[in-house]
Amino acid sequence: MFDRPVSRRRLLTSSALAAGSALAAPLLAACDAGSGGPSGGGKTVTLTVMYKNNELTKEHIADFEARNPGIRIDFIEYDDTRLNAMLASNEPPDLVRGAAVGSASGNAQQLATALDPYLDSSSVLRKEHLLPANDSFRWDGKRIGAGPYYGIVKDWSQDATLWYNRALFAAARIAPLSTTEAISYDELLEIAKKLTKKSGGKTQVYGLGLEWAWNLWAPISTMILQQGGQLYNTDLTETDMTTPQALRALKWYVDFAKAGVGPTSLDPAPDGADLSLFLAKRMAITQDGYWYGGNFVKEPDEIKDNVAMAPAPVMGDKRISPTYAGWGAYIPAKARHKDEAWKLMEYFMAGPPSQERARSGWGIPALQSQLSLMPQELPYQQQAYQTQQNELRYAGQLPDSPYIGAAGAWHPVLDKHLQRAVKNEITVEAAGKAITDEINKLLKQGKDQIG
Repeated sequence: MFDRPVSRRRLLTSSALAAGSALAAPLLAACDAGSGGPSGGGKTVTLTVMYKNNELTKEHIADFEARNPGIRIDFIEYDDTRLNAMLASNEPPDLVRGAAVGSASGNAQQLATALDPYLDSSSVLRKEHLLPANDSFRWDGKRIGAGPYYGIVKDWSQDATLWYNRALFAAARIAPLSTTEAISYDELLEIAKKLTKKSGGKTQVYGLGLEWAWNLWAPISTMILQQGGQLYNTDLTETDMTTPQALRALKWYVDFAKAGVGPTSLDPAPDGADLSLFLAKRMAITQDGYWYGGNFVKEPDEIKDNVAMAPAPVMGDKRISPTYAGWGAYIPAKARHKDEAWKLMEYFMAGPPSQERARSGWGIPALQSQLSLMPQELPYQQQAYQTQQNELRYAGQLPDSPYIGAAGAWHPVLDKHLQRAVKNEITVEAAGKAITDEINKLLKQGKDQIG
């Protein structure tokens, strides 16, 4: 579906940061899914849609319009600055791209339409069809995971899982990772040290990549949850990154950076991502979700025959393997054509585009009924499919405060103080205190703005 998948994924990640910031900012003022006529008395309805054109394609739009002759789509490429302006002027699009993780802020500001009435009456898109990733789009007025659905996920991944090169493991005389049992983070770091090869002061092979440049908040939050800790207090207005669970997670990242086993912001990957290193056999393990397997379909057999997927590692006793984003769509609360937008939602989330996505291997489908469509033609796809099916049992939700953007607000603060700790300018404990102070200021600002 994409000429160079990693560039798409990096674009999605950058958009995730932007979208979180956009929603956090206060506003100033059946087999023929999605077919049917307009609800506007026979008149043609123009549906304004803001999405990414490599996800909702021209072909999809043409097919939808052919199935729904009374609806025309006015497509706008997703842009968070333009979206904020449209929302603030009470002229929002009718359907908007959005991530489930980080949606609490927009839902607390009542920017999205509750979809339960549509789900309850739909014949193709119903609550019982939705996999757990969709729960991050739910909001009960106080927290995510309960209450109405305010969006639907198009596809997702459990992003803490691992992909590794078995040939590099064999060369280092290290046993392959289990395809079902989770390795501990401490053991993973020790293995990464053994896999790392340096020569002349340069790294020839990295043992482990964490996609440091993309997201620090989600993996560190996952580590805290796996230890039984909490990222926020009960009303989501404060964080404490000086707890034993938080400090253990921060220390692991500092130890990782000091060991020099993988790229960091102090030693970045050449293009800011793991893929080129991994394909060049210069990285043994990379922490990426199921979607990553889509990169290997057209690679030489030397790659396809040696890649394998492993479960998300654990820090503590709780095996939790969440999605870091869960991209999908929502209908703004002040959208003019909600019924027509729902027709497009049905088509995009349950119709032909969703089936294409499921078969492509670029993510886990959001519907239970489409799991069997995930590709299993190649041996590595068969292995990844089995590992992923087992991993679904451990899907969990990341915490989401309505008073702060998720990754977008957290990442620069975490990165800044982790760098200081890596350079021995401050202790890990001091880094935890500094992170706590800065994030709590942002949370207070968000609380004051939203009320």
